[in-house]
Amino acid sequence: MPANRVRRRRSPEVARATILAAAEQLLVEGGVNAVQVRAVARNSNMTDAGVTHHFGDLQGLLTTLLEDAGQRARSAINQVVNEWLAGDADVERLLRALATPYRKGYAELAVALHAAGWRDRGEPIFGKVVQAIHKVRVARSKGAARDILETRLAVAAFHQAIATDALFGEEFRRSAGVKASAAKGSEQQLTWWIRAVQKTLGI
Repeated sequence: MPANRVRRRRSPEVARATILAAAEQLLVEGGVNAVQVRAVARNSNMTDAGVTHHFGDLQGLLTTLLEDAGQRARSAINQVVNEWLAGDADVERLLRALATPYRKGYAELAVALHAAGWRDRGEPIFGKVVQAIHKVRVARSKGAARDILETRLAVAAFHQAIATDALFGEEFRRSAGVKASAAKGSEQQLTWWIRAVQKTLGI
């Protein structure tokens, strides 16, 4: 370790937060394979043993990283939904906000952990989204019955699309003849999905 990188004693809470921040940066910059104990230790100015002391092993670190991201995403989603319900029902703003976490590297991590057997056992992260969108559907239907299953399926389809786009979207678009760059193609696809949800649900 370079002489100018002096390790300071940190509280367990600060140490864990520092490690998670370093792991998240590696994830965003290089994907799941970049999140290795040695790299996280180096980027958080800790030892390998310090990282494993707080998280057990790499799997524990990755799981905690996803759970932490999930909690932050849930809070952000709930805040967006609350603001959305308090004002005009701008569906596009809501759906774009939902896509944001997946564009920051968590799609790849979620798929990797799922393949390793990890499952999210909490309340559905998009549960409040379903309720909010369905409430608007009912309000705009002028009394006509609206099946909430249709709302759930539309939200699930949108969730599936944004969760897999970072991993497979460019290849799927290429298979259909879309020649846009990865970033432009992803934006085009998101816009298409927003319009599809709006049209399907009548919102």
